[in-house]
Amino acid sequence: MPEEVSALYRPVGQGEFDLVRASGFCRFPPRLPPQPFFYAVLTAPYATQIARDWDTKDESSGFVGYVLRFTVRSEFLKRYEIHIVGSAEHREYWIPRGDLEALNDNIVGNIEVISEFRRET
Repeated sequence: MPEEVSALYRPVGQGEFDLVRASGFCRFPPRLPPQPFFYAVLTAPYATQIARDWDTKDESSGFVGYVLRFTVRSEFLKRYEIHIVGSAEHREYWIPRGDLEALNDNIVGNIEVISEFRRET
């Protein structure tokens, strides 16, 4: 019987994208000290909203936003609650910084780039 997996999405700026690419699209980089959580969102439209509407306006994101899709063993995700931030469409997992390596170990397959947005000039 195949294991159950859940598709998740991650909007990222240029710096985080470069680190994911350097991993061979297999792992997410460690959180920086002021980042207590890794946020994984449940839908592509929500991730797109962040990447397109926020990251492209943010200098620290390099004025670019990528939407990444990845699958995680569903059993791993059972220990985390889904948080709603804003409307019911804005659902995400908050993975504590200390659990990120375990999340990376539970990714099935590669992290995929499904869209890219750049600041309009």
